[in-house]
Amino acid sequence: MPPSEAARPAPHAPVLIVEDRDSLRTMLRHVLESRGIAVVEAVDQPAAEKQIRSFGPSVVLSDLRLPAGDGFGVIRAAKDYDPELPVIVMTAYGGVQDAVSAMKQGALDFLAKPVDPDHLLLLVERALARRNLVAEYLLLKEELATHRGLPEIVGDAPALQQVSLALQRAAAGDATVLLEGESGTGKELFARALHALSLRRDGPFVAINCAAIPEALLESELFGYEKGAFTGAAGRKLGKLEIANRGTMFLDEIGDLPLALQAKVLRALESREFERLGGNATIRVDVRLVAATNRNLRAAVASRAFREDLFFRLSVFPIAIPPLRDRREDILPLAQHFVRRFCAELKKPGMQISDDAREALLDYGWPGNVRELQNCIERAVILADDDSVRTQHLNLRAEGPLREPVEADSWQMIDLSGTLAEATARVLAEVERRKVADALREAGGDQGLAADILAVPYKSLLVLMKDRGITGTR
Repeated sequence: MPPSEAARPAPHAPVLIVEDRDSLRTMLRHVLESRGIAVVEAVDQPAAEKQIRSFGPSVVLSDLRLPAGDGFGVIRAAKDYDPELPVIVMTAYGGVQDAVSAMKQGALDFLAKPVDPDHLLLLVERALARRNLVAEYLLLKEELATHRGLPEIVGDAPALQQVSLALQRAAAGDATVLLEGESGTGKELFARALHALSLRRDGPFVAINCAAIPEALLESELFGYEKGAFTGAAGRKLGKLEIANRGTMFLDEIGDLPLALQAKVLRALESREFERLGGNATIRVDVRLVAATNRNLRAAVASRAFREDLFFRLSVFPIAIPPLRDRREDILPLAQHFVRRFCAELKKPGMQISDDAREALLDYGWPGNVRELQNCIERAVILADDDSVRTQHLNLRAEGPLREPVEADSWQMIDLSGTLAEATARVLAEVERRKVADALREAGGDQGLAADILAVPYKSLLVLMKDRGITGTR
């Protein structure tokens, strides 16, 4: 029975046959090619290792007995290159013990000699199907809720048109792109648009927020780890860089990347290779890097908080994303876009934005940019009972979002006794408590938006909330 289209490897991912007997190798190649399966060949372990690095095969079919090295070495090389790479070993009739040993070392299946062509095709097709399922599973985990195609970017402001033109130019090549802009300007949306416009559009788009993951976990998220690399590492885990192979890796808030990790990211960016935590095998990937930051990286370089060599490597193609206040003609189209979206999601009848609400939207400064506008409209659609979004639903004032009044006797409530250092620490704690609580109220309980308002990393906000005894809704 012919293999399904889904089971066939891509042209760049052939089946690798490792066999020193020319006649058998030729027969195996003919059987696979007759079904449209591409093949590359090797006669021993060193040649197989070279072919694995060169072609990244979809399946490896190897004899256990080879003139240089052996099939066990081929298994190790395949698994070092890609833990999910299926390996089928060929054994002489009666070599069941060798086959069992090979499967214990990671082989998927074994094929007895003399080789039966139908059995060969069955095992290879099964391995290809398993390979595709694993790949689809990893992509689904990373791209759940991500829509294929070019993300919708709303607006016609000249500043936005310049960004769109820059994205199209950057998409034509493979250079590293640095997206610079304030929090809430939609940098990830533009990164996804760049990926969708590029030649890598059919590959994965994998995003990681360097500010949202604790430093102790960020390295393992990026590079993965081997079983036993640290306490709790019960098995091998692929890193985000590995999952992004042949696609785009998006490092959001790269300005928050710890100095200790910056050197490793620079090496992976320049050489396209790295090692998992606790491992010695070099993993090679073909990944385009897109980074984003709301920080002034040049100032961070000057203060030695960011490596200069990494900054220059990242900023090959910098693109500045304008804040919403610099594209005011896009405020109403964006607001109408969000009204339509949330009406559909909440299954409410279509709503219009009243004239007074339009004026309020245009008069507001939007320090949280498009993200703040989106949250504002979502809340307004929830609150509106009729077919119009009105000013009272927006919860805005000309000078900014509504805030709860601060007690007039707040200074009297602070204990100023003791040394200057002790009093200063108490005052700082009170300021932090009030400022964080105020930002959370302003953000409607959205901790991500509150962190943006405070201009602090998300994880720093969580630490402040814990230290100051502040609870949040989300």
